[in-house]
Amino acid sequence: MIDLYFWPTPNGWKIALMLEECGLAYNVVKTDIGRGGQFKPEFIAISRNNKIPAIVDHAGRDGPISVFESGAILLYLAEKTGRFIPRDTHGRYDVIQWLFWQMANLGPMAGQFGYFRNYSKEKIPAAIERYGNEYDRLLGVMNSRLQDRDYLAGDYSIADMAAMPWVRAHDRMGVSLEQFPRVQRWLNAIVARPATTRAYEVGVDWFRNGGKPDEESRKNLFNQSASSVGEAIKKAAGDA
Repeated sequence: MIDLYFWPTPNGWKIALMLEECGLAYNVVKTDIGRGGQFKPEFIAISRNNKIPAIVDHAGRDGPISVFESGAILLYLAEKTGRFIPRDTHGRYDVIQWLFWQMANLGPMAGQFGYFRNYSKEKIPAAIERYGNEYDRLLGVMNSRLQDRDYLAGDYSIADMAAMPWVRAHDRMGVSLEQFPRVQRWLNAIVARPATTRAYEVGVDWFRNGGKPDEESRKNLFNQSASSVGEAIKKAAGDA
């Protein structure tokens, strides 16, 4: 059994997608990041970066294992099951490079764009323009990549699962995919998969305020520093 520490966010859905595609048995551990669930010592003990998602695989090959960071979790599950990543070197690193592209580019840029556009109390035009332009550029990269293939690395893979939730959120960013028809086709194909439907049912009833943060959520999501989480980290490490 795998414990999935989850909140319904793009990074959380990545892992739900993979677990559903692989048919792995998993237990969802509700980790309410709007109410500080990510700072509980028992969570920090398995996710030192105090971010969801994280997993604990109680049936790991060498015994129970915890993994945090969505890209690392996807790689772990792909290796555990032998699915959604090729075995040959060229195919494997084609998937890995697009997985890392999402982790280093699409996710962070979309996340910052969404924050400054939708969540920041102060609307900073330069920030919105900067991250909006980068999100647009990255969709263009995807559209070009998909010119001669159905998915980012050929067959459907963990690279697509990583990227899909950040593209699916395009409407919340006020972005149309009309100028990116191959990305739209790619997104439609993934959304139509039964596993995707099941994954997006996880935590669907947990949203507050239509997905917009209230004041407590803003504090827990956007105003953290080393000092604000230090006590929880000490407790997790057994130092307090």
